[in-house]
Amino acid sequence: MLVSEILRIKGNALFTTPPNGAVLEAVKVMAQHDIGSLVVMDHGQMVGMLTFAEVLEALAKRQGELGDLKVNEIYVREPLTATTGLDVMELRRGMLERHARYVPVVDGPTLLGVVSFHDVAKAVYEEQSFENRMLKSYIKSWPAEEGQ
Repeated sequence: MLVSEILRIKGNALFTTPPNGAVLEAVKVMAQHDIGSLVVMDHGQMVGMLTFAEVLEALAKRQGELGDLKVNEIYVREPLTATTGLDVMELRRGMLERHARYVPVVDGPTLLGVVSFHDVAKAVYEEQSFENRMLKSYIKSWPAEEGQ
């Protein structure tokens, strides 16, 4: 299965934040849309990712106060990215190695969407379930040996 298939199924809705935006406003967007990340965009170009992990780290360092903290003070620069032609198993390995929960999908400089670890796990599960059903069906239709 390819990353393009995950995007096709989940859609490619994008939620972004500017680097000079307030983290508190970014958190409100994430909470409103039940998402764990925002793509940080500067003048139409992706410059990084802001995820709940960076927000939690900032909250811990600041005794639970975000105050006037700006996105550019905490976001991840140069995040792991994927292309639409990447195999999902390769993406999963990269996400595990880099501890990346959210991966922007790009085509050259164009941002196409974001794939989460949940999306990848769901795709792998569904693909394996389909293969399992096909194998069971094949085994059930296997011809019985003579004399049994």
